[in-house]
Amino acid sequence: MRARKSKEPSRHQFPCSQCGALLVYAPGTEFLECGYCKHKEPVPSLLTRIQEHDFRSALNELVAARRTDAARPPIQVTHCDACGASFEFDNDIHSGECPYCGHAIVLETGAEKLLKPQSLLPFKITEAQAKQHFRRWIKRLWFAPNGIKKYARDDNRLSGIYLPYWTYDSHTDTNYVGERGDAYQVPQKVVQVIDGRRVVRTVMVTKIRWTPVRGRVARFFDDVLVGASRSLPRQITDRLQPWDLANLVAYQEQYLSGFGAQAYQVELDEGFQYAREMMNGIIRGDIARDIGGDAQRIHRFDTRHSSTTFKHILLPIWTAGFRFKDKAFHFVVNGRTGKVRGERPYSPWKIGIAILIGIVVILGGLYLFDYYSQYQHTNPIRIPKITPGGYRY
Repeated sequence: MRARKSKEPSRHQFPCSQCGALLVYAPGTEFLECGYCKHKEPVPSLLTRIQEHDFRSALNELVAARRTDAARPPIQVTHCDACGASFEFDNDIHSGECPYCGHAIVLETGAEKLLKPQSLLPFKITEAQAKQHFRRWIKRLWFAPNGIKKYARDDNRLSGIYLPYWTYDSHTDTNYVGERGDAYQVPQKVVQVIDGRRVVRTVMVTKIRWTPVRGRVARFFDDVLVGASRSLPRQITDRLQPWDLANLVAYQEQYLSGFGAQAYQVELDEGFQYAREMMNGIIRGDIARDIGGDAQRIHRFDTRHSSTTFKHILLPIWTAGFRFKDKAFHFVVNGRTGKVRGERPYSPWKIGIAILIGIVVILGGLYLFDYYSQYQHTNPIRIPKITPGGYRY
């Protein structure tokens, strides 16, 4: 096995033209800002069109690249111009802070990755605004332990990070085999107990008539979004949607200054498998509508994908975690909308009390219904009739 080589990737730091300190991106603006003298410098405007890339061609290039370099990716060793320190960056990180002086550093976008991000959504809300959203979210949690509310008051720091995502476009043609169910009614005799007597009555019963069907549906999918990071649970990050992907801008290092950024950990072909599962759920709905009728059975379907393209993008997320009773919980905030999603603890006592109250309410309702039914049976309400001679019961 070959030894892992260390190399220094291209790095970018943005010194302030007024005081020499390093500039960081100011969320919600088109400026880099100095944390010391507050001087601002604009992010250069690029009119680059956001392009889709051919999925099959990229897969072939990736396969060829893996054959020519089977060695593990090199360690990223970089140098900070602010304090002169040299240090290593994790291979999955290409933007962050110097561990010695804290100044922002942006490395080349995944030096060992063939596919580079070419567009992103810049941060729109600040850390202070993200904290406000988190406080509102945690205060509204149902059945949360009382102790968790203190995290809404604590001044914990949030980390701003750009997470990698894939988007996929694909035209799909699907052939299916199934059954169409049409409802019809038939009379059926049933035995019912009325006022203590067994009575035979005829009622109409709904049945389903099944007819074999086969057919074809087609749909074009646009920007099916798949997370390419394994650092946070997918069930959390997936729930941060929707994202305003129509506002994607061309990738520029200036937007990453002062924030973390990850290289993709989910490969392009693996991401497409996740995308196919999402598409299949929608395609099943299309098939059910195409079959029609009152009920549907889908026995099998086969989907062919064509004109498949992708984009590799970065999306902004504020993230943090807290510990409650020796267990770690993560939460994330959408860096564009402020939407909060995360893990949370539950209070067994509050849940138990709620269940108990629910049982009492149900039993009380049943008791009142039974009491009213018995009262009506023994004391029927007689409605008076108006006659020429007056009221008559």
